[in-house]
Amino acid sequence: VQLQASGGGLVQPGGSLRLSCIASGSIGKIDEMGWYRQAPGKQRELVATITSGGSTNYADSVKGRFTISRVNGKKTVYLEMNSLKPEDTAVYYCNGQITRLDRILYTYWGQGTQVTVSS
Repeated sequence: VQLQASGGGLVQPGGSLRLSCIASGSIGKIDEMGWYRQAPGKQRELVATITSGGSTNYADSVKGRFTISRVNGKKTVYLEMNSLKPEDTAVYYCNGQITRLDRILYTYWGQGTQVTVSS
């Protein structure tokens, strides 16, 4: 099982980016998926999560600016980021609670994608 994140880049303050994360491999089902981020010198922190039923949870720092969504049939989770601020600069990681075809449940992480907000 692999998670492949993409969509990061350099954007000016106030700009937007859309991150994508696709799961592949011997997947039985995917429960909660999420996005986390880690800025230099800081611990990894939760950005947003979404259940298979579509219930969402956001960090207070991104509420009203970021939107998490998923397409279950495509095993994909997205993070739409608007009104970006310099403090959003970080490596963004996706994860997923995945039950493999051998019925083993495990939390998998993507490789991370860099988001830099700077003028």
